[in-house]
Amino acid sequence: MADSNKMTINLVVLGKTQTGKSAAGNSLLGSADFESHLCPSSVTTCCSLGRSGRILGLIRRNGCESALRVRVLDTPSYPHSALGKEQVRDTVRAALAQHFGEEGLHLALLVVRADLPLCPHESDDTLQLIQELLGPTWKDFTAVLLTHADKAEEAGYSEETYFHRASSTLLSLLSSVQHKYIFLDNHNSIIKEERNTVLRKLLNFIQRNNYQVLLKNSKE
Repeated sequence: MADSNKMTINLVVLGKTQTGKSAAGNSLLGSADFESHLCPSSVTTCCSLGRSGRILGLIRRNGCESALRVRVLDTPSYPHSALGKEQVRDTVRAALAQHFGEEGLHLALLVVRADLPLCPHESDDTLQLIQELLGPTWKDFTAVLLTHADKAEEAGYSEETYFHRASSTLLSLLSSVQHKYIFLDNHNSIIKEERNTVLRKLLNFIQRNNYQVLLKNSKE
């Protein structure tokens, strides 16, 4: 993010199978870089980096409009239908070092389905993986992406009523990451205005973190 007329943010999506990680990555990029479809087994088996084009109208620096670029690392889910924890961890760790080792990682997005209850211990495996990948300050660099929010809306839930009925497991998770969360529809493509709203929230999280990064110059 050194150039004053452009800013690049580096993100990684992590989560369980069929939570909509790859679809979320595509929404953030405004593209169809990642394979995403309904499947009785885990779709993503390796890491893949997607890059957005120049996005204007979101940030101004020193009184001038700056272009935003988004880079998203899609990852195999964990638990995974075909890969063990060590395979997933080593694959993601290597990809993080390869793609973000120089510039660093701004934010990890833990993808959770908004249309399904999060039960006790259900996210423990994924959270343990995130801790192993990001280290002791992982909570400062993690936000929750609640996908399939359109289904919650169709069921009549506003954001307020949703959290009033949400499980204590989900509420505890959100509290642990300082309530950094975003609702995301899982339509095939979100409209530009919705995408910009999501990106503004991500930029706010990154700004609240003083633009710090993780994994910079990692040799792992």
